[in-house]
Amino acid sequence: MSEFCVEFRQVSQFFGRQCVFKQLDLQLPQQQVTALVGPSGCGKSTLLQMINGLIWPQAGEVRVLGVPLDWQRLSEQRRTMGYAVQHIGLFPHWTVRHNICVMAILEGWSSERQAARLDKLLDFMQLDAALLERYPHQISGGQAQRVGLCRAMFLDPPLLLLDEAFSAVDPITKVDVHARFQAIQAEEPRSVVLVTHDMQEALKLADWLVALAPGAVLQQGTPAQIQAQPAHPQVARLLEAR
Repeated sequence: MSEFCVEFRQVSQFFGRQCVFKQLDLQLPQQQVTALVGPSGCGKSTLLQMINGLIWPQAGEVRVLGVPLDWQRLSEQRRTMGYAVQHIGLFPHWTVRHNICVMAILEGWSSERQAARLDKLLDFMQLDAALLERYPHQISGGQAQRVGLCRAMFLDPPLLLLDEAFSAVDPITKVDVHARFQAIQAEEPRSVVLVTHDMQEALKLADWLVALAPGAVLQQGTPAQIQAQPAHPQVARLLEAR
């Protein structure tokens, strides 16, 4: 297995005349939580979408878990990734149970296997089983956030992609969701790539930080390294903004 969960090799991406990245080289460590931080428009979400194959680079190569992304195998490769986004995207006409278990249903898991995994995730996320037969509009924002995480982690993927996945809840609820995320990460270590505009969240959850500016990586390292010695004025401003 590669020492990196994700590698961008000479990746270039343009939207019209706007250059998002040009010949980007970036490696994200295996079995750690990596936070991508930086101002709006710097390309954080674009990187995450390229990892998942939602956006294809116009030049260069993206490798995930040591293997180049391949259009012909993209559906198969996506099964190794969980994906949770800011607005969760629960299907309103499905119960909470169906929303959480949808990928396992598609994969043909037995009802017994689904039930065992569901019980474990509900316990970790401290969600009451009574919620399972409700619909998304019948649960709170914090509960929906945790349901989204359960869905993303249901297949126990080796790679988890989180795009502002904790930003849609109030500060008190966020503390609880963070704690639940850290508990399951301790029990089931996996590679995580977290996009966040919240520097405090990044410092709290991440083992590795990548600070971005539009089109460029300004600095990367452990939170302690970056806090002790910011390598660029923009990185210092990010730290001050928390």
